[in-house]
Amino acid sequence: MKKQLIVGVAVLLVATAGVSWFLLRPEKQNDHLKLHGNVDIRQVSLAFDGSERIAALYAEEGDLVQPGQVLAELDTRTLRLEINRSKARIGAQEQALLRLKNGTRPQEVEQSKARFDAAQAQMQLAQLHMQRLRRIADDTQGKGVSQQRLDQAAARLQVAKAQSQEQRESWTLAKIGPRNEDIAQATADLQASRADLDLLEHYLARAQLKAPTQARIRTRLLEPGDMASPQRPVFALALTDPKWVRAYVNERQLGHIRADQMARVYTDSFPDQAIDGKVGYISSVAEFTPKSVETEDLRTSLVYEIRVLVKDPDDRLRLGMPATVYLDQAPVAGATP
Repeated sequence: MKKQLIVGVAVLLVATAGVSWFLLRPEKQNDHLKLHGNVDIRQVSLAFDGSERIAALYAEEGDLVQPGQVLAELDTRTLRLEINRSKARIGAQEQALLRLKNGTRPQEVEQSKARFDAAQAQMQLAQLHMQRLRRIADDTQGKGVSQQRLDQAAARLQVAKAQSQEQRESWTLAKIGPRNEDIAQATADLQASRADLDLLEHYLARAQLKAPTQARIRTRLLEPGDMASPQRPVFALALTDPKWVRAYVNERQLGHIRADQMARVYTDSFPDQAIDGKVGYISSVAEFTPKSVETEDLRTSLVYEIRVLVKDPDDRLRLGMPATVYLDQAPVAGATP
């Protein structure tokens, strides 16, 4: 009786194990395509546009940075002095242009007229003096006045006439005001100075190195005090999106893969956590199997690259990390069901 009980218990345990295996058994490997690949991430090398000494760095290797975050700054003391000088020049040009647009003040017109009147008076005095000397010369048949005095009086009269004409023209210009051409020239000079200031402020903005998108700092290549230039990157960034797994399939497997085909990605770091993805790229050109490829079937020497795009909001995937991809096998076109 006891022996029969033991046998019954053993049969029950075997049956229970069989039912559990049947219910919890893994899906058939033939229903899925298993691929091995590596995580790939776009990388960016950040460098300053200009050449200047680095004043400060605000990020360390491994930091997660956000779009627009300031990562580094250049020494801008010389540039700020140039900006101040440009602003001062613009202020002076603005006042000069305003003076031209406002025209001549009434008081300045009156002053110009007074100078003309004085020049007129000097010319009339020189004319009277010349006339007096000529009458004396005529009355004395040239003996009362020397030729030298006549010549000097004639010269003073010519100078007085020229000064009177000059003051007349100055008075006329004062009444008319500045020419339109002068206003246009002053306006153009002011615009050019403002453009120079905009350029300097643009250089000042470029003195800050900002993150172009969300990314993780991979390498800090320069330090404060180093001379930066466009040819010398300061940081190497790994973008957090997009990410993909690069894998290779042979000719036989290629027929089971299509664009946008859903996939599940596993890594050794998180073996129980699947990361959803989809096929985003299928190469149209065969290539020889890369040496770095981990595959269970190397019977075919020609393979095709595929990329499985994944969303990784928890940032679990790292550049170069090995990954296993499971794809539901798509039916081969023309195959008999």
